[in-house]
Amino acid sequence: MTHPEAPRPPGSPAEPPSEPAPATFAQVAGAVFWSFFGVRKGRHMLQDTTTIKPLHVVIVGLLSGLVFVLALIALVTFITRSAG
Repeated sequence: MTHPEAPRPPGSPAEPPSEPAPATFAQVAGAVFWSFFGVRKGRHMLQDTTTIKPLHVVIVGLLSGLVFVLALIALVTFITRSAG
């Protein structure tokens, strides 16, 4: 004789919580963008710690910093050539 599954108490989850999905490139880029300004909401920061891998943050941060510096160099070059 097989026994049916035992009933669960009210309010208990149907399944155990699963591992969160890894962060997308856009989520990592958003976290790095807001980190440049030093602004990040607490709940987003907690979510980031479980979904974003530190290596991804380092890579996106270095690339973002490089793009920022190159954009500044291009802007200064454009302004100085226009003024002369």
